[in-house]
Amino acid sequence: MGEFLAGKNVLVTGGTGSIGSEIVRQVLRRGCNVVRVFSRDETKQFYLQHELRAHENVRYLIGDVRDRERVLRAMDGIDVVFHAAALKHVPLSEYNPFEATETNVRGTQNVLSAAVDRNADRVVVISTDKAVSPMNVVGATKLLAERLATAANYLRGDHRTRMASVRFGNVIGSRGSLVPLVLRQIREGGPVTVTDPEMTRFVISPAQAVQLVFTAAERMEGGEVFVLKMRIARILDVVEVLIEEYGPRYGYDPSSIAVEMVGRRPGEKLSEVLMTEEEAALAKETDDMYIIRQDMDIVHLREPASRGRAPEYSSGQGRLLTKEEIRRLVREVAPVTDAGPVVPGSL
Repeated sequence: MGEFLAGKNVLVTGGTGSIGSEIVRQVLRRGCNVVRVFSRDETKQFYLQHELRAHENVRYLIGDVRDRERVLRAMDGIDVVFHAAALKHVPLSEYNPFEATETNVRGTQNVLSAAVDRNADRVVVISTDKAVSPMNVVGATKLLAERLATAANYLRGDHRTRMASVRFGNVIGSRGSLVPLVLRQIREGGPVTVTDPEMTRFVISPAQAVQLVFTAAERMEGGEVFVLKMRIARILDVVEVLIEEYGPRYGYDPSSIAVEMVGRRPGEKLSEVLMTEEEAALAKETDDMYIIRQDMDIVHLREPASRGRAPEYSSGQGRLLTKEEIRRLVREVAPVTDAGPVVPGSL
């Protein structure tokens, strides 16, 4: 997938983040005309620019999606937009809800309206399984971002712009996620902190996440939410595999590294959900994903959906990855190790 990007002008907001930068790399492999990397972090921009220095068709734009005028300027001449800019950390957003709302909601609104104003062809909004029956600020703001993307198709008038969302789980190895944080704790000899021994999450590799994004961009008619059928892992199992794999690399006997239970952090769920029963009634199932068509009066969304019940909604219900499967997944993904201060790990 992604061949449709050949010759296109592409904008990636949050383009220096874990998902955004991987989208940039994959887009460049598909022969785009120009890719604009839009983010507010000049240090990450510097490092990505160094990494991609052989590509002369990359433009680096410092800006914030909260600034509508800056987004409008970045959108000039753009065909395809991947909107990955977001505040995603659950506890931080719980304590800073106004900031999360400004970025995740107002920022998304700015991107969508700018895309319509500049007549971009399509926009893909990156969402999360936390948007399903949300109990925290991240989930609530990302749910609203999804709804904005769907509703914008109804409000676009005569413009060609189509908008859809992709919803996936926890990206293994991404900045600030479980893997790099646990590796830092292992490197310091432990203890490794776990919030709850029964906590489960949907997990996905960066390559799978970007594949879903490209699939959505290519197949979208406008207004859909694309949900990948993801694998499920218990956090404690992931932690134990990381200790077994990386303890010896840092000079420790794995049995000497303690695991400490610290309790769930503000806003955290014990398990995540892919879609609600109401959404399942609107979803079309394919081999590798569900495509949710929202129940709105939009002409091209009136196609009857498959009215079956999805076999798994919650990460607490499906088959868990075995430790050997987790080990293969961890080895597949080169984890980020500059994790910052040691804090209780979560996916």
